[in-house]
Amino acid sequence: MITKILTKNLTLQFLLLITLTLTITKTSASVFNNVTCTNTKTFSPNSAFHSNLNTLLSSLSSNVINDVRFFNTTSGNDSNKVYGLYMCRGDVPFALCRECVGFATLKIPSSCPSSQEAVIWYNECLLRYSYRFIFSKMETWPRYKIEIPMGDPGLLRSRGFYAGLRSVLNELPKDAAVSLSGFSKYAVKQENASGSVTLYGIAQCTPDLSAGDCRRCVEVAVAEFPKACCGGSIGETVLFPSCFVRYETYPFYQHSGTSASLTASVSGGRNIPTQVIVIIVVLVVILVAIFCIGCCLLCIKSKKRHKTSDRENLVFEFNNSESLEFDFATIEIATDMFSEDSKIGKGGYGQVYKGILPSGQEIAVKRLSKTSGQGAEEFKNEVMLIAKLQHRNLVRLIGFCLEEQEKILIYEYVPNKSLDHFLFDSKKQKQLTWPERYSIIKGIARGILYLHEDSRLKVIHRDIKPSNVLLDNNMIPKISDFGMARMVDIEQIQGFTNRVVGTYGYMSPEYAMHGQFSVKSDVFSFGVMVLEIISGKKNSYTFESCRIDDLLSYAWNQWKGESPFEMLDPIVQESYAPNEHFSCMEEQEEIQLNINHIQNLH
Repeated sequence: MITKILTKNLTLQFLLLITLTLTITKTSASVFNNVTCTNTKTFSPNSAFHSNLNTLLSSLSSNVINDVRFFNTTSGNDSNKVYGLYMCRGDVPFALCRECVGFATLKIPSSCPSSQEAVIWYNECLLRYSYRFIFSKMETWPRYKIEIPMGDPGLLRSRGFYAGLRSVLNELPKDAAVSLSGFSKYAVKQENASGSVTLYGIAQCTPDLSAGDCRRCVEVAVAEFPKACCGGSIGETVLFPSCFVRYETYPFYQHSGTSASLTASVSGGRNIPTQVIVIIVVLVVILVAIFCIGCCLLCIKSKKRHKTSDRENLVFEFNNSESLEFDFATIEIATDMFSEDSKIGKGGYGQVYKGILPSGQEIAVKRLSKTSGQGAEEFKNEVMLIAKLQHRNLVRLIGFCLEEQEKILIYEYVPNKSLDHFLFDSKKQKQLTWPERYSIIKGIARGILYLHEDSRLKVIHRDIKPSNVLLDNNMIPKISDFGMARMVDIEQIQGFTNRVVGTYGYMSPEYAMHGQFSVKSDVFSFGVMVLEIISGKKNSYTFESCRIDDLLSYAWNQWKGESPFEMLDPIVQESYAPNEHFSCMEEQEEIQLNINHIQNLH
């Protein structure tokens, strides 16, 4: 009973805290208003239109990175062509513009999963797409209206308020059309409504409209406001696909020194006394402290339950007759309590140990550090993927352990460590003859082909590099480290992510710059690794004493100069097969042509 009362009180205090915070501060996060889906025309999942829409949204989010406030583009051809655009409010900072468009590109496909036409409005931006041509056309449907029915009734009935509002709304259409503010098709206006209240208005059109269409669009929006004085509202917003109009009794936009502050006029324009501000701040601090204490108590109570839930979720995914879960005590015994003598490697996510199970089986134990960047999702992702993938050229997962703070993966033991230990070590490098190198290249290629085409899942690894390729006793390569891998639909051509992961130098340009990944991303990384295998040099190797040239550029120059065999590692010049070496260099030609094409686009 006491626990329930405490929880209820903490909830009420938290709501009060949020209310106070929103009252006295301005947030930088994008504020969602509405999304409208036109369901008269729909598309099927994985259709050509669906693919073109994904490409279009990716293009919109990519261009906003370049601090472009308005952008329109198309994707596809003929009946599956998609038109789209976004527009940020003229006064918002570029960082908030990028954030808003990013949110919009993520929310609109989930809100309208099958509509061939949709528009989404935030306070800071709008985004829309359609199966039909929508550029340079004034459109006022669909529309959305927001009213704030609060305020002093006497004020709302006053002649001063009505006169001030009429002045603001009369000026905005022509000002937006001629862009007096310096921004394209954007205008702001403020007017004194009484001794203590100022009205602030804003109007904006998509910049592709003509001046005449912009003015008509804003006039139609203004006509949506009640003819009688404000309809009892101290603020209203009318949103169209081609323009919007808004007025408030506080300076909600950044323009000509009208930014809001704690001592500026709010809630009717009255100045807040310093004593009131101090009391509010003290209350907020006290409530934050109480809330934090309550959260700590709840977190401590739920932590164990959460850990158990993670473990149960993993176990549930597998066949109960052959669970892959190991208890922590077994792993401690197998690795001699994670002794230094058992340690065989160290990665960005933690230590790797050699262990021996009671059955005598040798294992490799990957113990993630508690400060590792690989969280529960990446851990679960790696377990789920590797357990379902079986191939000679993929490392085999034996099991996992998830107890308390421990996240452990157990693999088959591969005695020769990773490929980079041989390639970039002056002594071990001599052990890699040309037949072995070419066999390793073919084995990695078979593993990647299995991930992309031949397995029951379509998996994009996203971090192909020599340190993630292990070599067994017979120098057979095995691709490892699937923490960053993504499983996609069989028919999906490409994906998009805001979180670019992997290793620079092996990333394809479109993935590193725009977060666009596909099977071609892995092929690019594979190509870089092939060059390292045949040359024995790292991607950042110094080829000339006077300058540093990356491996791809060096290889491209040798190819263009018709001297591809200059790339060959001197160690294997006596044992290489010219036709095999030539086929490897052709892979690099494809990669460089793709790089040049992407660079020309930008």
